[in-house]
Amino acid sequence: MAMEINTPITEECIAKLTIGDTVYISGSIFCGRDAVLPKVVQMIRENENFDHGIELKGSVIFHTAVSPAGVGPTSSNKLEIESSIGPLSKAGVKLHLGKGEIGRGTIEALNQNHAVYAVIPPVTALLGDKTRGQELVAFPELGMEALYRLKVERYPAIIAAAHGRSIYEQHV
Repeated sequence: MAMEINTPITEECIAKLTIGDTVYISGSIFCGRDAVLPKVVQMIRENENFDHGIELKGSVIFHTAVSPAGVGPTSSNKLEIESSIGPLSKAGVKLHLGKGEIGRGTIEALNQNHAVYAVIPPVTALLGDKTRGQELVAFPELGMEALYRLKVERYPAIIAAAHGRSIYEQHV
């Protein structure tokens, strides 16, 4: 099934998604990877106030850096990224975008927090045509690995983990 998703994402939207669904995401999404996601998780754990206009409830986080060459997914199963998925989901992130298989514990954390994981094609040119704007929102000292907010229109992705199931598992 193909579904249009607009941010912020609602609980009702997440409930309708199943693994293998194609989604087209429009609205604001955050971008972060190895260097910045642990910093965001630390701020959440320390109950620090986000001074950067960051609202995680119903949000999307794309596991990527933002460079002049564009954006493309990085592997979501890197320790720094995958270990952020559970805490970020608990803080309100509804959809995590990246590439690759994630572990069973991460799939369960997504399920417990009513969030999903989707894989996105590693085609920078395709995503560039669907990116309408970008803004640096936190940690500028990290350069292209800082936390960015993109305005996107119809970013394509495939739901890879939802409701305790994964497309990477043989017998689900």
